Amino acid sequence: MLLELLTFILIGGAYFYYWATKNNDYFKKRNMEYEKPIFLFGNGLDIILRRKTTFEVLCEMHKRHKGRVYGAFDNRQPLLMIRDSELIKQIMIKDFDHFVNRQTFAANSDNLISNSLFMLENDKWRDMRSTLSPAFTGSKMRQMFQLMLQTVDEAMCFMRTQQASVDSFDVDIKDLTTRLTNDIIASTAFGLQVNSFRDKNNEFYIKAKNAVNFTGFQQYKMIFMMVFPKLAGILKIDIFDKSFTEYFMHLVLDTMKYRQEHNIQRPDMINLLMEARGMIPTEIQKTHYRQWTDVEVVAQCLIFLFAGFEPSSGVMSFAAHELMENPHVQQKLYEEIQEIDRDLHGKPVSYELLQKMQYLDMVVSEVLRKWPVPLITDRTCTKDFEYVSPEDGERIVIKKGDKLRISMCGIQRDPSNYENPDEFNPERFNMENKLKIETGIYLPFGLGPRNCIGNRFALLEVKAFLYYLLRDYRLDVSTRTCLPLRLDPANLQLLPKGGFWLKCVPRKI
Repeated sequence: MLLELLTFILIGGAYFYYWATKNNDYFKKRNMEYEKPIFLFGNGLDIILRRKTTFEVLCEMHKRHKGRVYGAFDNRQPLLMIRDSELIKQIMIKDFDHFVNRQTFAANSDNLISNSLFMLENDKWRDMRSTLSPAFTGSKMRQMFQLMLQTVDEAMCFMRTQQASVDSFDVDIKDLTTRLTNDIIASTAFGLQVNSFRDKNNEFYIKAKNAVNFTGFQQYKMIFMMVFPKLAGILKIDIFDKSFTEYFMHLVLDTMKYRQEHNIQRPDMINLLMEARGMIPTEIQKTHYRQWTDVEVVAQCLIFLFAGFEPSSGVMSFAAHELMENPHVQQKLYEEIQEIDRDLHGKPVSYELLQKMQYLDMVVSEVLRKWPVPLITDRTCTKDFEYVSPEDGERIVIKKGDKLRISMCGIQRDPSNYENPDEFNPERFNMENKLKIETGIYLPFGLGPRNCIGNRFALLEVKAFLYYLLRDYRLDVSTRTCLPLRLDPANLQLLPKGGFWLKCVPRKI
């Protein structure tokens, strides 16, 4: 019996080792430069052990290679890392039909993440994209902007309560912006009126924060799903626990039912999804007649939460920090804001005026270049593809099923793409210079038909926040500010060591 058990263990161990390492020579066989993988963890062990941030690992890998493409490993999965701007444009725009889909990390198709626009594939993705696109037109943005302004005003009211009688006060900008983006998403996606500044532990905020932070057991589940996707699918392992999923399912579906019964319409995501399901009349021309399930409908609200909660908060926080660290930029932006505010005579800033503010746009564009919060974008090759460089004739073959990844942070911090890339310089995006920036080297929202559908929404909320923050406060260094900014490897989010602390000095009006 002992001998049989030992034999079973040896055979099982040998098979497991073969399974875990069988892709290790993938790029060697293709005669490609690549990053050497570590058993089971690919090139991500430093991230898992919290020795380095994902940002650092991606930038370092990008610098180590000079070709158009190199190989890397996401756990066991071989990845083609695309470095060349022309090839990026070819993949994401010109030959998009070869690269329609993203990389999935779970075989379970019943969960909310798998049914979100981010993970949907082929015609199902196209149909959902066309269903959701009307939510992000100019007219819808104007309507949603009013909901945004209400929430930004609540944030500024909270800031004023922190002033008390002191001349200045320290603010955890990340906490402030997380509550702000939470309340904006609650309003514009879920039709909820919450105030996370007054009610700091409201149910929506707590559940949303726990969902997007990927802490504790949630992280281990995600790693398991990435390393063993088929097994995770068989076991129906989900990133979210059952109570979280049920909460959001009830929240969206009960809201739809209530609005239909009481004939309530509101310029938000739920209203659009009700139109798509035929629950209320619509003037939008249908391009397909697919019937969406409850899970598919709720999944779109959830991905809106994911995309708008943490990433937008991160951009706002990095913007505030860079303005604090670069007072000449802060002053120039304040002067533009002051000029607009004088002409408004106490009225709130309008959607049109915010869009016309050139220096504000330059500042936000530079923040997104230096700190592209999503860090990567990816694609899966759906049919064989061949690229021949017009410059030197290099032939690159990408096979059906190959996984591709583009390091936004690596490309946007590459000195061959941007002079002094670690310097914060909004002038890169002035009217003259931005015309010189190649499409394939600036991609904070991705590129092509599968770019971020909510990019206009994200830019709008970031700009509205910065407008009112700088209008009312000067941003200075706090005793708790991480200066120079060093990212904390202990946190999966992009956070400085000690957090985003700034000193806010009320302006004399």
